[in-house]
Amino acid sequence: MISLTAAQAHANTGRGILLMLLGVGLFTLMDATAKGLVATYPPSQVICARFAGQALAVALYLGGSGTAAALRTAHPWLHMVRSACQMGATGFFFFSLAHIGLAEATALTDINPVLITLGAALFLGEKLGLRRIMGVIAAMIGALIVVRPGAGVFSPAALLPLACAVCYAANALLTRHIGQKEGPWTSLIHAALFGTLMMGLTLPFVWQPIALPDLPFFVILGFIGAAAQFCVIRAFSLAEASVVAPFGYVGLIFATFWGFAFYGELPDRWTVVGALVIVSAGLYVWHREMQVARRALK
Repeated sequence: MISLTAAQAHANTGRGILLMLLGVGLFTLMDATAKGLVATYPPSQVICARFAGQALAVALYLGGSGTAAALRTAHPWLHMVRSACQMGATGFFFFSLAHIGLAEATALTDINPVLITLGAALFLGEKLGLRRIMGVIAAMIGALIVVRPGAGVFSPAALLPLACAVCYAANALLTRHIGQKEGPWTSLIHAALFGTLMMGLTLPFVWQPIALPDLPFFVILGFIGAAAQFCVIRAFSLAEASVVAPFGYVGLIFATFWGFAFYGELPDRWTVVGALVIVSAGLYVWHREMQVARRALK
């Protein structure tokens, strides 16, 4: 018979996985929308719209008193660092979309689950074993296959999704840490205001008037981002990071679909091979984590 605590943990893990899948689907839709916008507008302006839209969405949902309550936190510095990591992840990815395909950028970003596992070992005190190290090395090999340095297809823009992956991994670990202390709305509003303020400082230098037909896309961008971020925050709050992180790989399928549907993009053969290596490395590490966890429960 399963104890109540174990049953609750199992249910939370299931909800966490479903929320992660929904969040990833929404994030890739947001990325596809952003790719169309950064082709016409400065990336800083698009990033600012993404966070301003999130701030507006949260404020409308919570109302004045709810927003004021969400802003109160006992961990302001943790939220600041986490918000900076989220802004970095969004910024690096959006800047990359002006130069490389959506599927390629997503494939490179998909090294983040392995980085999360590595970060959990380095910063959260989890054991760093040989298999984890092998998984990290394999993921890096997969990334090199995608970018193919020295083969005439590499561009510095390929480094931007890799930087995004590092920022995302740090954001995920901090989300997991903060999510055990405070609700998701606090993280959402702090990240939204931080990103809006930081990117807003660049607007006087890059602002480009928004064409009326493009205005709905700027608004939608922020609302989709808010919904996606809420799902991911709740996923990492409900379940272990090493459990839900590998489900982020579904994003590659979503990104390929959106890239083809909206822009006629399809990843080339080596991008697919590299993506498979990255995914296999992440799933291998995840499988080993689950085996260790099951043995610990015996």
